[in-house]
Amino acid sequence: MKKFNFKIIGIILLMMGVIGTYQTVSANSDTSLQKVQQKGEIVMGTAADYPPFEFTKNINGKSGIYGADILLGQKIAKDLGVKLSVKPMSFDSLLVGLQTGKVDMVLAGMGNTPERKKSVNFSKDYYDDPNVLISLKETPHYKNKKDLTGKVVGAQTGSIPFNLIKKQKQVKKVMGMESNNDLIIALQSHKVDAIVLDKATAQAFIQNNDALKIDESKFLDSGSKMAIAMQKHSNSLTNAVNKTVNNVNKHDLYNKEFLPAAGAVLNGPKKGKGPHGPKHNQGNPNSMWNYKGYFISGMIYTIVISLIATFFGFIIGTALALLRMVKNKLIKGTVIGFVEFIRGTPLMIQIMFVYFGIGVFVNIPAVFAGIIAISINSGAYVAEIIRSGIDSIDTGQTEASRSLGMSKKNTMRFIILPQALKNIWPALGNEFVSLIKESSIVSIIGVTDLIYQLKIVQSDTYRGVMPIFVSMILYFVMTFTASTIMKVIERKMSHD
Repeated sequence: MKKFNFKIIGIILLMMGVIGTYQTVSANSDTSLQKVQQKGEIVMGTAADYPPFEFTKNINGKSGIYGADILLGQKIAKDLGVKLSVKPMSFDSLLVGLQTGKVDMVLAGMGNTPERKKSVNFSKDYYDDPNVLISLKETPHYKNKKDLTGKVVGAQTGSIPFNLIKKQKQVKKVMGMESNNDLIIALQSHKVDAIVLDKATAQAFIQNNDALKIDESKFLDSGSKMAIAMQKHSNSLTNAVNKTVNNVNKHDLYNKEFLPAAGAVLNGPKKGKGPHGPKHNQGNPNSMWNYKGYFISGMIYTIVISLIATFFGFIIGTALALLRMVKNKLIKGTVIGFVEFIRGTPLMIQIMFVYFGIGVFVNIPAVFAGIIAISINSGAYVAEIIRSGIDSIDTGQTEASRSLGMSKKNTMRFIILPQALKNIWPALGNEFVSLIKESSIVSIIGVTDLIYQLKIVQSDTYRGVMPIFVSMILYFVMTFTASTIMKVIERKMSHD
């Protein structure tokens, strides 16, 4: 067993070496601009929860990503003579997506820091915005460092505000969260005493929430210098992007055109009828009923992903369970190691590895990457379920069938597996129900499942808790329905 573990570790190290070699070769041959022009589009990665720089908005019943950074991205694409494709991700995943080639550039209000410069190329700065504190109106103002003594302060994980507030030793705890919307919810539910944001984003949240206020504390710092991130050593693309940035800075387009245009969209009326719901100028425009199309779309994605993953997970699990029963020690040991490795690592990491890691060599769409990872993860657990089901069948069944002249293959196919399936059906049903809930993790790579749609509704309505409540009810409906169907099938199988 020890020898086998060393083999597994060796395989992992080999894969890491291959990826590293790939990135080194790419660094030595800069064709970044040429590749963008050849494919006719530049893919922009962003985290669309950062108004007015990037945010989601429901206009005429259709959701889209808007903001000042989107307008800057469009100008860059126009100057390069290509189309702009916007790929939303969590803020934490943006640099990973950039380094693995999922996106060509990152425009997400990202600060140009020395630490980030070590792994990416940055354009020239295009905007500088001071950092401020947001707190509830009912609480005192935070004017100096002493006011934060013993307080819990929140910030977006991986952001400049997060690193900034960590340096304030008087702060009791720094709470990092993936989304700014989650931070606002944490503030309103008194999980944190204040959160740190740049001023423009803070003002966008304040305009839509009367319970919040801004504290322009001078002790934070002068601000965050925003720049566009590109792959390390992509000098040709960086130089081309800098030409656009220079022009934008020269004519002050970001302040004079992009931010006002983004503000007009952000604060504009929501009206019109579209595929996602009725006219928004009827009743409360932030009503969850007006966003029923989003929740329905998310449910469909969640159910489809779960069904496909369950199907392929069962096939993979059956194959692994049967391979584990062979006499060949190498095959048996490899299967055992694979199953234990998959079961011993988080599903989120597996999804990110398939999408970003394997994506270095093969461009796998996010939804397929999610299905592949969930199927393999499910297959590892199903393999153990099937193995236990096979072991539960009395050995006399096998002996009797073999004495009647049945082959080993036919014995397994016609005698053992049907009985084992009947025994393990409740466990398989539970696995399917679990997949419905676990599939929510695919939203981290931009799959538009129910959790992804939840975040869109939060961003568009500035209502944090209600979309969560609606999604919770919908998940219950899906899991309860699936459990009921499984129980009906189980009763029919027990009567056969």
